[in-house]
Amino acid sequence: MQLAEFNKAHRADAAAVLRPCIDIQRWVDQIADSRPFSSRGELLGLARYAAAPFTAEEVRAALAHHPRIGERPSASTAEASMSRSEQAGVDPADAAVAGALAQGNRAYEDKFGRVFLIRAAGRTAPEILAALRERLASTPEQEDVIVAQQLREIALLRLEGVISE
Repeated sequence: MQLAEFNKAHRADAAAVLRPCIDIQRWVDQIADSRPFSSRGELLGLARYAAAPFTAEEVRAALAHHPRIGERPSASTAEASMSRSEQAGVDPADAAVAGALAQGNRAYEDKFGRVFLIRAAGRTAPEILAALRERLASTPEQEDVIVAQQLREIALLRLEGVISE
């Protein structure tokens, strides 16, 4: 969608464009209500500002929509499509990496009580696996900060992908 079109869209339509980027109502509302934007840079700057910080409850809610790394969603939603694209570097046919990711995902969920979240876009499966193993050594408090940062990165990358100048 072009920025000019986004600026002129009905509020509900603008929110529908934003929600697949990250389903955090406050973030969606703040951006939709701040239109019009004079540039894509202004939009992204506001999106970055609105995402810092996400509350613990917002993070929990957003994580409910994220699949495990290595498990691509099959739904036909915009969010599922974005997730499949972001995980393109994870080849499900690579049994060794898929098995290691599955094992790491289980260990992470056992320790932290949520799915492992990482901005997968631009990362290879070995890089994701290394980050997963490294983050298993984090404390819950450290991991809360990392997860919120990863959510911000995902939201901004997705927004960059859906709004053009």
